[in-house]
Amino acid sequence: MCGIAGIIHRNGPSNLGRELTAMLQSMKHRGPDSTGFALYGSGGEGIVLRIKLADPRERGAIDWEESLERRLHEIENRLAKVGAGVTEVDRTTDYAVRAVLDFRGDLKSLVDHVEDIAGCEILSAGHSLEIVKDLGDANEVAGDYGLAGFRGTHGIGHVRMATESDVDIAGAHPYWAYPFSDVAVVHNGQLTNYHQWRRRLERMGHRFASECDSEIIAVYLAEKLDQGTSLETAIKESLDDLDGVFTYVVVTKDSLGVAKDEMAAKPLVLYESEDMVALASEEVAIRAVIDHEIETYDPYEREALVWTL
Repeated sequence: MCGIAGIIHRNGPSNLGRELTAMLQSMKHRGPDSTGFALYGSGGEGIVLRIKLADPRERGAIDWEESLERRLHEIENRLAKVGAGVTEVDRTTDYAVRAVLDFRGDLKSLVDHVEDIAGCEILSAGHSLEIVKDLGDANEVAGDYGLAGFRGTHGIGHVRMATESDVDIAGAHPYWAYPFSDVAVVHNGQLTNYHQWRRRLERMGHRFASECDSEIIAVYLAEKLDQGTSLETAIKESLDDLDGVFTYVVVTKDSLGVAKDEMAAKPLVLYESEDMVALASEEVAIRAVIDHEIETYDPYEREALVWTL
């Protein structure tokens, strides 16, 4: 079933971590297996990496901590080799790291250098994007990663009910559009031409970290944006190119967009005011962050909407 949510503040940063946590926790019944956040802070010149050092299900192995320390040391060595100056490293959990880099080179080369280390996966990379996802409900994940104090302008989130793959971090949403900076997607539904588009994007040189169709959407849109297409146009073109029953939400460094397929079977509710937009699979999620009476509406079939900062 799954649940998706998004929020954008037009007048500057807000308590984004708390807001998305409240929205996603209110939809725990839609997805109890994992929770994910794509958060956009103030940004800067540096590159922010969110890195998974290992699968938490391996915890308890004899050399668990020693192995993680080796991987973290190797990450720092490899970043140095590609000319990335590490300005900050935070071990957010025993198997997850947040690193801030002074880096002006090719993002793909940097990411590939790190992910060549066995067990390591970069969950997001960008000047303002930070993806946090893990097993458990929104309160648990937000607590483990200290998201209560995260201030930002916009973000999206997802609660997942595993139906076609394992309950693990690899299957959790959101998905970063590797190797493009600051693009991420959450999605409720299914693409029926997933394999066709995966092969097509792989022939263009892209690689994928999962078997999830949401990752296809993220890379598809990011590729369009990289070619100079506007986000609104890219979303509209996706409604012709991507088959299936789906609702997705995409975020970039300065925008939030949403699309519904021609059947509009997957739910989405929208609230919009002069200073903010909030959307979710259920109205209860929007009411979790707005303490006054509101009016919401449902987007139409083949709707493509974009809001910018």
